[in-house]
Amino acid sequence: MRTRNITPKQQGHFITLLEESICTHWDLDALSDYHGKTFKYRDVALHIAELHILFDKIGIRKGDKIAVCGRNSSHWGIVFLATITYGAVAVPILNDFKPDNIHNIVNHSESTLLFVGETVWENLDENMMPKVKGIVKIEDFSFLIVRSKKFFEIEKKKEMYFEQKYRNAFSSAQVSYNKDQLDELAYISYTSGTTSFSKGVMIPYRSMMSNIIFAQMNMPLIKGDNHVCMLPLAHAFGLMFSFIFEFTKGCHTYFLTRMPSPKIIFNAYAETKPNLIITVPLIVEKVVRKAVLPKLETPSMKFAMRIPVVEGFIFRKIRQKLIDLFGGNVLELVIGGAAMNDEVENILKRIHFPFTIGYGMTESGPLICYSSNAAFKKGSCGRVVDRMEIKIDSEDPQNIVGEIMVKGDNVMLGYYKNPDVTAQTLTNDGWMHTGDLGVIDSEGNLYIRGRSKNMLLSANGQNIYPEEIEDKLSFMPYVSECIVVQQNGKLVALIHPDYNSALADKLTTQAVDKLMDSNRIRLNEMLPKYSQVASVKICPEEFEKTPKRSIKRYLYT
Repeated sequence: MRTRNITPKQQGHFITLLEESICTHWDLDALSDYHGKTFKYRDVALHIAELHILFDKIGIRKGDKIAVCGRNSSHWGIVFLATITYGAVAVPILNDFKPDNIHNIVNHSESTLLFVGETVWENLDENMMPKVKGIVKIEDFSFLIVRSKKFFEIEKKKEMYFEQKYRNAFSSAQVSYNKDQLDELAYISYTSGTTSFSKGVMIPYRSMMSNIIFAQMNMPLIKGDNHVCMLPLAHAFGLMFSFIFEFTKGCHTYFLTRMPSPKIIFNAYAETKPNLIITVPLIVEKVVRKAVLPKLETPSMKFAMRIPVVEGFIFRKIRQKLIDLFGGNVLELVIGGAAMNDEVENILKRIHFPFTIGYGMTESGPLICYSSNAAFKKGSCGRVVDRMEIKIDSEDPQNIVGEIMVKGDNVMLGYYKNPDVTAQTLTNDGWMHTGDLGVIDSEGNLYIRGRSKNMLLSANGQNIYPEEIEDKLSFMPYVSECIVVQQNGKLVALIHPDYNSALADKLTTQAVDKLMDSNRIRLNEMLPKYSQVASVKICPEEFEKTPKRSIKRYLYT
């Protein structure tokens, strides 16, 4: 029987949670590079201690910024933990940002030190980051670039310094870290930019504490569970709920150290058999499209499903197949980061698959709404989490769409060195404008309707939410990706077709392109006249995306 602690300490400090987890789980496996090296909790503590000595000797002060940019790995996680437990401010940078963007973030954040992965370093120019004192290779913590010769001397003597401090007797008794005030800055997360360019979101310790306590009380993980981290650690969702949460629970996290293709992801699930899966809609939608829909749409299956008893049997078989695909032990699949396709959600609900859809944003570190699978209401993204409030800026929040506003412990301090945008986002009494639109039902379930920046206005003054149109269009034949924009007062669907599936079905590129207009006609039959799509434009290349696989809309509008 699985049991879990549902009453974690609500007093104290977030750093205390890390200390207690390290000491309590000292001999357990903590972090692994998938098919690579494994670090126990004691190994993580040892490396943190070594990095703290290095920070001290090269003159890193509390509050200094330390940037980390590279693929997910155990060493990436250790650098982040070492930074925040030292009292420095971590600056996670998405490794698939372009070099100029990485240079700009390092400079804008005023980072003193940069930890960088080998593949990222190949494309960077140290001369574009003149204020960085040193650049360290994530893979082995060795200096790549220093601006003081003494740094190399310090690096050579690091074992001696360690022996001097711990006298060869390092143990859990030495695990004691810096604890700033909960409202102090812990890390700066630069947004991936779906509607604009990157901004530095300042996340305090209280936000990390609040997010983790909620997860400990509400998500199905216990000590010793395995977890596969497939989301970028430099994004708030992946960082907090696919690494930090698991670390505080005494779990074993596997990092997919290279681009996580579906094959790699599902092989990892099969080997590790995780109980909790943290993912994004794109992964789930692809699985349903490939593994479920083709079976449900055959004539024989459609006929069989008219018989209630047979239908139930079919759904149970499909549900088990999906559970096996995710490793066989999944208790809950948490989906976040973007909107879920309505058709896919309907299928998952029909087969009683254990999933839930949450809502959050980088500015809330990231969690705003969540309900467990048992309480999750279809079409919603759950209820507001503990220590947070939510309201809809609308005269009738249950029926009239308005901007979603939130307040509470999870909310950021503001945008780094950007007081104007901070003032536009945070009100004087603590409410934060999310920029998202939605309604809320009588039970407190939130329903997202789109982004305020994306909302379009029809000729007769009707509000049009392109995400709702895209949701229907994306599920039509041979549509891989799409966005709906307004051009010269008319709605236009930009579509990247699924040419690979078309080729498998022996369709030419020209035939697929023609089918897109047929899709448009079918789509318009489902839509009111004011939101119907006037034309289609074919995009032969995939849309440019953020690391969480959201389309960068601002590039196409």
